[in-house]
Amino acid sequence: MILLYGLALYVGIGVVIAVAFVTVGLSWVLPPAMPASVGARILFIPGATALWPYVLSRWLRARQAS
Repeated sequence: MILLYGLALYVGIGVVIAVAFVTVGLSWVLPPAMPASVGARILFIPGATALWPYVLSRWLRARQAS
């Protein structure tokens, strides 16, 4: 049961970070010459949800660099 709650917490945090990243953070991480369409942003959500620790670290590094 603890494992299930841990997985639910991981996915919940991942969804919140993925939505925030896709709406705001994607423009920080991608080069300025690469705009992302709405369809591409929707496709980023599952991957950003699953890999949210990596996505968050890249997002924070990109914000510090600029």
